[in-house]
Amino acid sequence: MAAPRFDFTAPVPPADELGAVHLIAIGGSGVSGVARMFLARGVEVSGSDRADSPTLRALEAVGARVHVGHDAAHLGRAQTVIISGAIPEDNPELAAARAAGLRVLHRAQGIAALLHGRDALAVAGANGKTTTSALLTTALLAAGVGPGYVVGAPLAATGASADPGAAGAPVVVEADESDGSFLAYHPRVAVVTNVQPDHLDFWGDVEAVEQAYLDFARTIGPGGLLVTSADDPGAARLAERAGAEGITVVRWGGEGADAVLTDVRSEGMRSAGTLTFARDLGPVPAGTSVRVEVPVPGEHNVHNAVAALLAAVVGLGLSLEPVLAGLAGFAGAHRRFERVGRSRDGVEVVDDYAHNAPKVAAVVRAARSAAAGRRLVVAFQPHLFSRTRDFAQGFADGLAAADVVVLVPVYGARETQEQFPAVTSGLLAGLLRDRADAPEVHEVGSLAETAPALAELVSGTDDLVVTVGAGDITGVGPALLSLLDGPSSAGGTDR
Repeated sequence: MAAPRFDFTAPVPPADELGAVHLIAIGGSGVSGVARMFLARGVEVSGSDRADSPTLRALEAVGARVHVGHDAAHLGRAQTVIISGAIPEDNPELAAARAAGLRVLHRAQGIAALLHGRDALAVAGANGKTTTSALLTTALLAAGVGPGYVVGAPLAATGASADPGAAGAPVVVEADESDGSFLAYHPRVAVVTNVQPDHLDFWGDVEAVEQAYLDFARTIGPGGLLVTSADDPGAARLAERAGAEGITVVRWGGEGADAVLTDVRSEGMRSAGTLTFARDLGPVPAGTSVRVEVPVPGEHNVHNAVAALLAAVVGLGLSLEPVLAGLAGFAGAHRRFERVGRSRDGVEVVDDYAHNAPKVAAVVRAARSAAAGRRLVVAFQPHLFSRTRDFAQGFADGLAAADVVVLVPVYGARETQEQFPAVTSGLLAGLLRDRADAPEVHEVGSLAETAPALAELVSGTDDLVVTVGAGDITGVGPALLSLLDGPSSAGGTDR
């Protein structure tokens, strides 16, 4: 396990005791939402980012003091500095803050400061936490709860990834396990979608990952609830260990679960399943059976919706009807099977953030359903050399369900090719081509070559193209539409 930079178990003062707050990289999608929540609480906010952006100007318009570039002088009157884990210690603002003895908090600790006096519903898991958080927020909005939320991607319905919500209302938080920061929230309700090996560059091995999730469950407040899967082996072990420690657990899944999910289907751009309550859960009596429907493809999204439903109904005691209606009206979240557009010939383009092997497999399965008989073309940009090396077979297994796979060079993020000279996208290409059920496989030499390669492959068809990865592949979809139809076509939805 990598040495942590923060003690996420330490108590954090409430927001109104932090003084003026300075956020480094304030223009980022995660940090900007937290900045808005501090502003809504009346906290003096400043921040900086390496480049100007519409996000910076929007924050300035609502009262933040923003700077382009990083300089110690930008700290101004700040008494607390908030950073993400991506900010290096030699950042001049962070270095100056530490030298001056200012309070330095991780983004998760900043969120925890905003949670004082409010119930948190924290959603964690290797896969599905953004979509589940967005589904839960949507359900609570439909039920009239007026929730706050801090989610890893903007909600399509609101255009925002964070909102303070009504005074005193519960707050939905997407809880990140990658660096242990999910220990900061102390939720009333914790949702764990699944427990699987990921971020091993930080945790080291699967045993450490599972221990971290148990530590997360232990942060649930008195009288709180853990909602988790009975079908995922890691989550099932978590449920058993947490229950043995006296934590109240509700499990969904197959036979033997507290809420049994059956008849799960994904057809086109919708998915649904039947949920039967095997025992009395919150306001719902045993034997109650309901149909859970969501307007997004993929059987995994039915599981995500059920997790959200149980958190709302069992965790908060809400009625089933408005929660089900909210789930049925879910508009999606940015980069979670997000529809980019359709060409004049009928090529449909979707973008997804999936970056670990189970996520990629789930997205390809969902895309197969959404393709509805059309050819499925997947452009995949692996994220991290270490992850590509460690889970190459899993990626190949998931991608194999596509008809055509276009492999983009690995997006290294915090890693470099020099550290992993033998790891390239060619590793996945070889595994795919060796399969008896091998799809058509293409490799491109750079991200810039991806859209032209796809245009050549799909021109004149009605193929479904899905761009997949957590790096900068998200720009390929609009570029592809521009090549197919001309510059005016890019960036829209169905035309």
